[in-house]
Amino acid sequence: MLPSVDRIAKTIDHSLLRPELTTTDVQKGCEIAATRATASVCVRPSDVSLATTALAGTGVLVGTVVGFPHGNTLTVTKIAETRALVEAGADEIDMVLHIGRLRSGQVGYVHDDIAAVVAAAQGRGVKVILENAYLDDEQKTTACRIVEQAGAQFVKTSTGFAPSGATLADIQLMRAAVSPAIHVKAAGGVRTLDTLLELYAAGATRFGATATESILDDLAARHRGEKTDTVTATDGY
Repeated sequence: MLPSVDRIAKTIDHSLLRPELTTTDVQKGCEIAATRATASVCVRPSDVSLATTALAGTGVLVGTVVGFPHGNTLTVTKIAETRALVEAGADEIDMVLHIGRLRSGQVGYVHDDIAAVVAAAQGRGVKVILENAYLDDEQKTTACRIVEQAGAQFVKTSTGFAPSGATLADIQLMRAAVSPAIHVKAAGGVRTLDTLLELYAAGATRFGATATESILDDLAARHRGEKTDTVTATDGY
């Protein structure tokens, strides 16, 4: 049975992260998120205040990114960025772990980097981006376990700006690597309803997407018994 449109809308973090977006683009994106009642928007750090104002009273959370997109900024920088974003009104933080340190086997560094952001977030939800395109399965599993130990709430596949994004195999691996208390977010390449539903069935509970409208319109049409032509977003997220 197909999930309801409302239910799937509440799994989507409407992504507004492309570097070329204007403030008008961000404002329009917030309007889409509000109209469609998504879980959140995920905006660039400089757009948090704009999004907080635009979405006041809508129930749509404001998410943003830290250490994005490479994860290799200093921990003190991630802490300062997180604190400033919380002060600006961010409800959720999507941070990129230090990919190079993980690949180097420096698990203590990676843990402490994440834990510092979790503390700086002051109770806001923290999603940790693994950037799976650069990791083997053992590293992905290790990263998932570190994320849970460090106190974050989500493991996330990708920034959307690496060579590849979310895959079914990665969602299955990540879901198996963490306890039921930890959520799995799929991002990067979630551009159609069929892709979203496949990853949803595998255990993903949030999705970073720019194709929010076409995904939800497709689902609504299927509930009405209409045939639809799949529409694919062309950007990288």
